[in-house]
Amino acid sequence: MSKKVKIQLAREFRKSPTKSEKIMWDELRRNNFLKLNFRRQHLIEGFVVDFYCHKLKLIIEIDGNIHEYQQDEDEERQKIIEQKGNVFYRIKSQDVENNIENILSKLIDFINFI
Repeated sequence: MSKKVKIQLAREFRKSPTKSEKIMWDELRRNNFLKLNFRRQHLIEGFVVDFYCHKLKLIIEIDGNIHEYQQDEDEERQKIIEQKGNVFYRIKSQDVENNIENILSKLIDFINFI
């Protein structure tokens, strides 16, 4: 898949976020969260990631039901991206939808750890 096609794919993902992605983006956008700048549906190392903070090289991935069926692909993708010094933080979509405050608290702890 060409870079141009992947960029278009990322744009399409931005237009139709999942419920959990929308909830998370509402918390991360406009430097709302710890004054960090996040991008959503960002192309990195040839893959589209849910959220990316360049300053921390932090990738936040929200795993929905589809991820249960593509764990091997997700692991391989994550390895490739992490080889460039990026760090992943994975969240289950139902956790975002049911308790965003707890997710944000855990994310703060994770950021303080890295």
